Amino acid sequence: MNEALKQAVKDKVRQLGFILAGVTSSEPPAHYNSFEKWLNQNMHGTMGYLAEERSRTRRADPKQILPECKSILVLAIPYNLPLPTGEGGVRVASYALGDDYHDILPQKLKAIVTFIEEQLGHPIPNRYYTDSGPILEREFAQHAGLGWIGKNSMLINPQAGSTFFLAEILLGIELIPDKPFATDHCGTCARCITACPTQCILPDRTVDARRCISYLTIENKDEIPADLRPQMGSWIFGCDICQQVCPWNRFSQPADSAFETKIPLPVLTENLLLSSVEFNQRFKKSPVKRAQRRGYLRNLAVAIGNHGSEKDIPILELAMQDDEALVREHAKWAKEKIQGDNHFMKKEIVSERTPY
Repeated sequence: MNEALKQAVKDKVRQLGFILAGVTSSEPPAHYNSFEKWLNQNMHGTMGYLAEERSRTRRADPKQILPECKSILVLAIPYNLPLPTGEGGVRVASYALGDDYHDILPQKLKAIVTFIEEQLGHPIPNRYYTDSGPILEREFAQHAGLGWIGKNSMLINPQAGSTFFLAEILLGIELIPDKPFATDHCGTCARCITACPTQCILPDRTVDARRCISYLTIENKDEIPADLRPQMGSWIFGCDICQQVCPWNRFSQPADSAFETKIPLPVLTENLLLSSVEFNQRFKKSPVKRAQRRGYLRNLAVAIGNHGSEKDIPILELAMQDDEALVREHAKWAKEKIQGDNHFMKKEIVSERTPY
């Protein structure tokens, strides 16, 4: 019955759009100490909730989340393939182009639990998460056979790359565990490390969040450090660079229909003038709403400063009058950077024309 149930569950999850599924035990994660080390080095930046005692305790042992936990079902569902890197145009991380996965996946996870309970004929203790619970999901995914943790800290599957969301269901029933994914296929490749403009990817396959563009544009609620702004390029929400250069993503699977591009593109300089109401309407169902208006406009101002031109200055000057000090400061930086870059370029042109 156990093996038959597990197979029936895997068949069901594929019907719901998940491309990978595996089962692991409820044993504490073997590499939890790496997480503690990461916290102790303050790599989590301002994400203080990660360092709270309750969070640490629960991440160290799934049974602190669900005492009856006997098995963990780990799942993966694909999102949009990262767009090629190129010049011009502001950029949004591919996972955020569609509707917010936090709103979509819980419904699918609930349907799986309902299916299991129907197969058994009785309710079972359960908890489910998708990037929202105190669980080291990539380690559990590796133990469940879904892939290996790459040098950029992403979970990579040889048939699906890394362009997928992870989700997990803690179950109060025992299912036969799948074999862990034991091999590492990164080899000597270091493209992700080399390509990262802020050099946030560390040798131990962790990321210094304080320097990561995704953190800076989403989780960080304050000013973006001035020395990192020029390195952020045109990213205004998240970053795909380490996934764009990863050779395994040539095997990325087509996005689930729920994550097809929905947000208005292209993003224009005029968006710097969005009101709170307009921002909320535009990103009502999008992950971008997590940045909030002030963070979104802050990020957009930095992107314009990096890739804009003098024609953008009038709008930047209007943004410098915004009610939010955070927006005003970054718009001022962007204006000064454009003017400074243009002044430097003009000096270079004059220098080239000067005879010796």
